Amino acid sequence: MKADENTIDRRSFLKAALLAGGGMILQFHWPGATALAAHLPTETTAGEPFSLNSYIKIHPDGKVTLFNPNPEFGQNVKTSLPMILAEELDVNWEQVQVEQADFFPERFERQFTGGSQSIRRAWPVLRTAGAAARQMLLLAAAKRWSVAVSELRTDAGQVFHSKSKRTLSYGELASAAALVPVPKDVKLKDVANFKIIGSSKHNVEMDNIVTGKPLFTSDYKTEGMLIAMIVHPASFGREIIDIDDTAVRKMPGIKDVFIIEPLSQDYKKNGFDVMSYTKLAVIVGTTTWEVMQAKKKLIMQLTGPTGNANNGKPNFLESTERHYADMEHYSTLPAKVRRRDGDPESAFKNAVRIIERTYTAPFLVHNTMEPVSCFAHVTADHAELYAPIQAPEFIMSTLSARLGLAKDKIKINLARMGGGFGLRAYGHHLVEAAVISQKLSAPIKLIYTREDEATYGIYRPSYRATYRAALDENNELIGFHIKAGGIPESPIHENRFPAGAIANYLAEAWSVPSAITIGAFRAPGSNFIACAEQSFLDELAFEMKKDPIDFRLELLQRAKDKPIGQRNDYDIDRYAGVIQLLKDKANITERPLGTGRGMAAYFCHNTYAAAMVDIGVKNGEPYVFQALAAIDCGIVVNKDAAINMAEGALTDGIGNALYGEQLFMDGVPQKSNFNNYRIIRMNESPVKLDVHFVENQDNPTGMGEPVFPPTFAAVANALFSFSGKRYYRQPFVKQYVDENVSEQKA
Repeated sequence: MKADENTIDRRSFLKAALLAGGGMILQFHWPGATALAAHLPTETTAGEPFSLNSYIKIHPDGKVTLFNPNPEFGQNVKTSLPMILAEELDVNWEQVQVEQADFFPERFERQFTGGSQSIRRAWPVLRTAGAAARQMLLLAAAKRWSVAVSELRTDAGQVFHSKSKRTLSYGELASAAALVPVPKDVKLKDVANFKIIGSSKHNVEMDNIVTGKPLFTSDYKTEGMLIAMIVHPASFGREIIDIDDTAVRKMPGIKDVFIIEPLSQDYKKNGFDVMSYTKLAVIVGTTTWEVMQAKKKLIMQLTGPTGNANNGKPNFLESTERHYADMEHYSTLPAKVRRRDGDPESAFKNAVRIIERTYTAPFLVHNTMEPVSCFAHVTADHAELYAPIQAPEFIMSTLSARLGLAKDKIKINLARMGGGFGLRAYGHHLVEAAVISQKLSAPIKLIYTREDEATYGIYRPSYRATYRAALDENNELIGFHIKAGGIPESPIHENRFPAGAIANYLAEAWSVPSAITIGAFRAPGSNFIACAEQSFLDELAFEMKKDPIDFRLELLQRAKDKPIGQRNDYDIDRYAGVIQLLKDKANITERPLGTGRGMAAYFCHNTYAAAMVDIGVKNGEPYVFQALAAIDCGIVVNKDAAINMAEGALTDGIGNALYGEQLFMDGVPQKSNFNNYRIIRMNESPVKLDVHFVENQDNPTGMGEPVFPPTFAAVANALFSFSGKRYYRQPFVKQYVDENVSEQKA
């Protein structure tokens, strides 16, 4: 393999032999972990196994254990990543069993799930690991038979010598292969010869999931374990002064009530967390029910608004009405220029016609299937956690500092996550659980209720974007201006389409300070800006009397023929290719008369995705009954998993676009459970979902997020197709119903 950003050489992996019973472990590391090599023995002897968290383990009976290093939260990396190993190792999938590796930074450098990066980052590493193991098995067989390696081939976990018609299984060769020097050069399979990659493999956890086997932190139990819950200030912008726990301590099953002090500023430096960490009250008891009832009796004394000029927080309690007023005000102020091509000011000054539109969206709640939880048992010299977390390495420094323990004294077992899409990248629940356990000197399980999770923060920010287009006397687009911001960040990605396609282009960003804590939410930033951008392009095409799809292809062709600016983040041909695929599939997709159809396309997380939805009305509300996605994510490793993720993103995008909204009054979140925070339900989900992939041999990219952003815009554009009206403020169902009620009254 050539050394570039997508490949690594042989020095980036290490092997360790496990000779007891004739087995073999191959240890392979992410780039940068090679310092460990000097400390590993080159061989072991029977009775002295060198046990590591390895990627590949070959058993004497020919069975193969493959370890998944990344946290699993439903995107099926526990199946897809081992498929890459199995392909290059050249074993049948039926020979494979998969195990989840725990957090082990000395062995795996990037145990992170997020940003749709798992497959993309692991692709060169795991291919090389599998190929290296296969090559060592070939070398071992060649030595045993005294033949040239070139005379041998592998297939289905066996090595074949055609001339002599001899065969050896990997299990028979494992011990000898473990002593073979690491090969200097590793030859990878030709893509055309893939047998496992590109196929559909069912989730390796499927049986456990459908039969209810313990997989999640909620399932975890141990002797002497107590249940803990937090009580946070009801309002963002207020903090706990004191608590009155008199009534709580008299309740059955309650063991303790206390306050956790806020973390120091080192928390944000060392940890991967954007939480505005304040004091929290904690109630600990013997059962979940007892602690939940006790929470209702706790009395808290809170401060007034805690914001000031020093910390950048507002000195008032925030409400949704004021949020929108503030965003409108900030949008009129001078903003930070993120990109300028040509002379946009002159283009707008000389324009014959200017089209301007503004789009807004609310805060959103993650609403995971499994609310946040964490098991922790902290003793004087050790801490063990069992936690659903996307980024364990980013919270380790904070844990170490807060507990006063060295990092090597802290063990994080990676539990399966019941959803997350960014929520579980933040390790506040690990810190909370560990601090509680340390104080009580007992194992505890921290449990968030649905209400805790919905009102504690890490929301998708609220956003506003204003787009302007300048047209000349020939009705041609000569200028483009986007000015976008939000609470408390801007969603602009200034180097994405249509940047590079318009001679005079200006992108400006602004933000509004807030005490409300925000964080990653499936396709951060993109989930809003794609909707605004693609809605505006659709509206612009309508005003210019052009087909929406053809207009996008025209802009991409312009970017190719006469590129503008120094940098664009997207590949023009791949972007156009996914739009063309969507167009081709849409042309053969029927829909009933009286319904609307909308499309959108977007590039994010290294993947190109286009979405189309068909919309009608059911029970007086817009209803998406059919959706289609076209995707270019390079080689599709596991089609079953990729289709599932695309279908999930379509449904999730439709639901959030139509219904999602968190509101605030005097700093208090107004929606706390599914009775008042509406998410898409089964009877509101599309009855038909179609997913199509561009076929190519490019290295695989992301799948968990890219389909999500264009789905919002597809819904908005379908609503226009259906009703003849444009909807600029999410959630669209609320705006649709409000406007129709107003018209009926008028």
